[in-house]
Amino acid sequence: MAIKTAKKNFTVQRRADFPVRLVFKDSNSTAVNITGFTVDAQVWDRERTNKYADFAVTYTDRANGTVDLKLTDTQTATFSLNILEYDVLLTDPNGDKMYYLEGTLFVSEGYTS
Repeated sequence: MAIKTAKKNFTVQRRADFPVRLVFKDSNSTAVNITGFTVDAQVWDRERTNKYADFAVTYTDRANGTVDLKLTDTQTATFSLNILEYDVLLTDPNGDKMYYLEGTLFVSEGYTS
């Protein structure tokens, strides 16, 4: 399964949870069965010298390609920079790795505590 890496930027509020649902689809927009696959997602600075967080991954519906990613309020509180980068890595049962999604996280200050 060849994947063209998609790009999607998000705005994340510092000190707030950030959930996102992903549905893996093929070129015909049909959900891909990801049974046996693993998903990893991380947040880094642009230079990739400091890792800020690992997304929690919940396999919501593998047969229909659905996973939920989440950063917690405790994690986003550590985002000291206003611009960070993330990506989502899909590993198939044979160990082949493909980047599914990548982009920029624009970090916005949350004021209510």
